[in-house]
Amino acid sequence: MKYGHIIHGRFDNRPNRFIAKVWVDGILETVHVKNTGRCKELLLPEADVILEVSDNPERKTKYDLIGVYKENLGWVNIDSQAPNKVVKEWLEKQDYTLIKPEYTYGDSRIDFYMEKGEEKFLMEVKGCTLEVDGIGYFPDAPTERGVKHLRELARAAQAGYKCYVAFVVQMEGINEVRPNVATHKEFGQALDEAKAAGVKVLCLGCKVTEDTISIY
Repeated sequence: MKYGHIIHGRFDNRPNRFIAKVWVDGILETVHVKNTGRCKELLLPEADVILEVSDNPERKTKYDLIGVYKENLGWVNIDSQAPNKVVKEWLEKQDYTLIKPEYTYGDSRIDFYMEKGEEKFLMEVKGCTLEVDGIGYFPDAPTERGVKHLRELARAAQAGYKCYVAFVVQMEGINEVRPNVATHKEFGQALDEAKAAGVKVLCLGCKVTEDTISIY
C-alpha cells in the first residue's frame, strides 16, 4: 500500500480524537487524525509526523495525519484504514478462491470472508500501534466493537468456519501482540474465549516507510 502526496510536519497538540495541530513550514495547521485511538505514547509534542495531502479541495482539513516517528522504533503508521487495505493485498497473494470484504455474519460485519474449495473462512483485522518494551498491545482504548467481533468469530468457529483474528503491526521489529488487559480487560477475556473456540490469532508484521506499508 502506497500513499500519494506526503509531507513532513511537527506535532503540537490534539484537541480531540479527530483533529490535531501540526506545524507545517512554520504554519500551525489543523489536520485530520486517521485514528480515533489514544496514541498518547506516539503523539508527543515536537514529534515528527507524516501527513498525506488531500486531493479534495472541498475538505475542511487538507491533510491527514498517517504516521509518527517513535524514538528507537522508527516510523509508526497510525492510519486505521491501512490494516484492512494491506491485509486485502496480502490475501490476494494467498490461494483463496474468493475474497469478500465487509461480510455480514450474525449481528456483525466481519472484515473478510474467504473461500478455498469447500472451506469457508472469516477474518477480523485489528491494527496495532501500541508498543511497550518491544511488545505490541491491542487495543490502546476500550473497544466494545472488538469484543463483539471476537464473540461472533467464536460462534462462527463452532459452526464450522475457519476463523482468524489478524493483528497488523503498523511498525517494524515487533513480532508479538498481546491483549491490553490493563486498558480493556474484557477484550483479553473475549480473545481467550475465541482461541478456546478455535479462532486462530495471527500477528502480521509489516514493512513501514514514510509513504508505504506492507505485510512481510
